[in-house]
Amino acid sequence: MNEIDWSGANVIAPEELPGIITDYLKVHQARDVAAAMSYYSPDAVVTDEGHDYRGKAEIGAWLGKAASEYTYTSTLTSAHRLDPDHFDVAHRLEGNFPGGVADLHFRFTLDGDGHVTRLVIEP
Repeated sequence: MNEIDWSGANVIAPEELPGIITDYLKVHQARDVAAAMSYYSPDAVVTDEGHDYRGKAEIGAWLGKAASEYTYTSTLTSAHRLDPDHFDVAHRLEGNFPGGVADLHFRFTLDGDGHVTRLVIEP
């Protein structure tokens, strides 16, 4: 997949994020795997910790493992829009994972049909 240059993204208020992103983040944080899966396109790709999860089966397995592995809280710290289909949502996670605190970007690519086609989670 092509790398996206996020340097031109504009800061936006969290309430300016598309509903698909805010709704997805709520179910993701609630660890509701079934609900979270409804937001992905059939050919979606998620990248987390440098590993790609392709399609709903792999993404569902990744979500299920992530939901049970650690306990943490997540606080939205900023939001950016690159264009109508690309959004960067920064979060601070605090929990029982190695290091205890992590600042992560959730970088979304949306399609025109209300689905996430790509999600990259990275520092």
